Amino acid sequence: MPNTVAKELPDGPFTLATLGQGLVFATSLPELARVFTQSGAHPPEGTAAVIQAPPGTGKTTLVPPLLVNILNASGGGDRRILVTSPRRVTVRAAARRLAALDGTALGTKVGYTVRGESHTRAGTLIEFLTPGILVRRLLSDPGLEGVVAVVLDEVHERGLDTDLLLGMLGEVRALRGDLSVLAMSATLDARGFAYLLGAADGGPPAPIVDCPSALYPLETLWAPSAQPRIDQRGITRAFLNHVADTAATAHANAVAQNADTDALVFAPGAWEVGYIAARLRTIVKGTDVLELHGQVPAREQDKAVSARESGGLPRIIVSTSLAESSLTVPGVRLVIDSGLSREPRRDATREMTGLVTVTTSRASADQRAGRAARLGPGTVVRCYDQKTFAAAPAHPTPEIAVAELSAAALTLACWGSPGGKGLLLPDTPPAQSMKAALTVLAELGALDSGGHATALGKTLALIPASPRLARALLDGAKVVGSKSAAEIVALVSGDIRAPGADLTSALSSLRSGRDPAAQRWAQEVRRLQRIVRKTRESANESANDSANLKHSVRIGVDAADAVGYVVGLAFPDRVARLVVGAAGNQYLFSSGTRAGLPAGSSLAGHEWVAVAEVSRTEGRDAAGTGAVIRSAGPLSQKNAVEVASRMHTDEVIVEFINGKLAGRRERRLGAVLLSSTPIKATVAQGRNAVAAAISKQGLCVLSWSRAASSLRSRLALLRRELGEPWPDVGDEALLARLPEWLGPELESVAAGRSLSSLSLIEPLRRLLPWPEAAKLGELVPESLVVPSGSRIMIDYPPVSDGGPPVVAVKLQECFGLVSTPHLVAGRVPVLFHLLSPARRPLAVTGDLASFWSGPYAHVRAEMRGRYPKHPWPEDPWSAPATAKLKSRM
Repeated sequence: MPNTVAKELPDGPFTLATLGQGLVFATSLPELARVFTQSGAHPPEGTAAVIQAPPGTGKTTLVPPLLVNILNASGGGDRRILVTSPRRVTVRAAARRLAALDGTALGTKVGYTVRGESHTRAGTLIEFLTPGILVRRLLSDPGLEGVVAVVLDEVHERGLDTDLLLGMLGEVRALRGDLSVLAMSATLDARGFAYLLGAADGGPPAPIVDCPSALYPLETLWAPSAQPRIDQRGITRAFLNHVADTAATAHANAVAQNADTDALVFAPGAWEVGYIAARLRTIVKGTDVLELHGQVPAREQDKAVSARESGGLPRIIVSTSLAESSLTVPGVRLVIDSGLSREPRRDATREMTGLVTVTTSRASADQRAGRAARLGPGTVVRCYDQKTFAAAPAHPTPEIAVAELSAAALTLACWGSPGGKGLLLPDTPPAQSMKAALTVLAELGALDSGGHATALGKTLALIPASPRLARALLDGAKVVGSKSAAEIVALVSGDIRAPGADLTSALSSLRSGRDPAAQRWAQEVRRLQRIVRKTRESANESANDSANLKHSVRIGVDAADAVGYVVGLAFPDRVARLVVGAAGNQYLFSSGTRAGLPAGSSLAGHEWVAVAEVSRTEGRDAAGTGAVIRSAGPLSQKNAVEVASRMHTDEVIVEFINGKLAGRRERRLGAVLLSSTPIKATVAQGRNAVAAAISKQGLCVLSWSRAASSLRSRLALLRRELGEPWPDVGDEALLARLPEWLGPELESVAAGRSLSSLSLIEPLRRLLPWPEAAKLGELVPESLVVPSGSRIMIDYPPVSDGGPPVVAVKLQECFGLVSTPHLVAGRVPVLFHLLSPARRPLAVTGDLASFWSGPYAHVRAEMRGRYPKHPWPEDPWSAPATAKLKSRM
């Protein structure tokens, strides 16, 4: 760090001139210091700022010590700075690096806290931690006593917990006034975050501190595969082979020029990391191949992100996206990028959430490439083409937009912002996802009717697991014992892969200590046990609980069912039964979803399983279902019914199919049929079944005679003109009242009578209102007497038609009829269809007087020659009406 820069920086517990040696961000420290110390603007405490600095500049190393020196120098004593980083490996690496540069022991001035592990003490000045840890800390201590500043690193990744922290810390700042909050990232919407931080306390946008790029020249090479990256089964092995082979060749060429070159290979997930690493170990010699992902033990993670030992072999580090940012992996001058990432997605149709493989965003691809040019000139080899890169999304999708939100919704409810209302967040949670999350929480008993957290909900929010698993921990402890419940929840909630999806086998491996993750898992088990004990003590429950599975045997859950039992408590909608006769190991979930087991799974053949994780896939493991079970435990039918009891139904089903009744008693677990027993239907059941069949198929299945249709049309006209009490006889209304007007006929059909034989006149009459029904014939008569003496049937309009009633009659029969008849007490005129002697239409009129005065003369002139035997008088007003020939009059 230049002396001129060092002189501008405040003294304090950390020597910034020493820490900043060789770090580009050291040149930006004075500007950041001025943001906190500028005269008259504001006191150092309570400052908000946004730091935008490229990878490798040293912002994570230098900003926290600067804050300590400034804020503690302002009179606050040894107050703590909290720094969040999205991943445990980056938290540990950042803390170790800063402590090493400072020359102090880890856990003294600089420490860290991740799940199941903490290295801090009372005098720790800087604590690195994951966002999830800080969220739970805020729920326990909303005022963050003893904390003077929070630094949110890598906010551009848009992790769900980080987004929540932005909103929650904004409210803490508004209340405390002396809490500083900084958002840092290599690439982010700086102005958007500046506005968000400033608006939290009603102020202007927070200042933005930039830093020049720390990257050396970077060469970009393109090496697309001849084989597709992804097919219907997922990522192709041919593509993974291509990535490994490309890495081996590129690294060999780089080492030939510079023996100190290490390579960093990016793969989308832990399985792909393992596959690529295994292939590299078979095709490269004299090279140390390391893996870096969440399932690798902490010791191996730390080795991958530490400098190569003196005289050590060149390294190829195969990593998931966790090496994209925050970390500077020493020695890396070469990056090989698969161009694929895993992002969470929620499938609302299947009610499942999982990671899906997507093309890496351009911002993430640039972050990956930047790993190669932090320490000197570097090279990135992208295993895809430039067209694919250009078509990629600009930024990763924010987790809040695509993830399952029950944990976030519970956090918001505990914070006093149900559904996120009133909280300033970078993005509003999707309404549908939030509604689904609130429903889950209400079913768990975590929310009250107003959407606020219950006492149970507040307890669940402090458990480092999803609300479902947290509830399963508490309920399962009463059945399988607190230790076993804690073991199972720690397994399911941790980054521990279950071989063949078999959680029971994975648990056995952890218990034996064979699994590399056993130590971290054991720490989590002990922590969860303490939570159960504390919860019971607060509820004044007996703490006498067996610490092993002997307790569970006594109450009916044996050792083989323990895992499935606890998982089923958490996910009753994922209790699944083997589909007999289906291709592959296909299971039907109680929710109605289907999924297949991975090939070779030791769970194959188990009739019942409780599924902890399921994800969409097009691979053969899906057994044609489009989803694959990633982790599950077996259980008996008895225990399946118990854990999913809210989905258990026992009902009688009677159906009318092809003219016959079929009755059965069905027991179901949601969509899963447990048993079906034939029964004889009662009269009421038969009546309801026939009514249901008619409702499903519509009134068209009934035989409507001309008389019945006419009566229905007459009633429809009355309803339209007079309203109540005349009944609604539309399709929807009649179907809704079937038992009321068609009850006896429904019972006769259930007893064997055919639908086509029913007469519907009497049933319709049951709908008539009394005493108004006595006027039916007067208001809407069936027929009309015309001047000739003939009684002509009135054709009423269909129920759904608003037209007038029609009388079709020979013209000669209406001579002398001056005024048009009206129905429904003079409200509705009759429309006359005047016919020729051959009963062909001559005229349509609703005003006979006008017709006789005008159009009749034209009709007479045209028709008298065609029908000379029929009367066509010049004066229709006084001519006698007749249906006869002139010779017979």
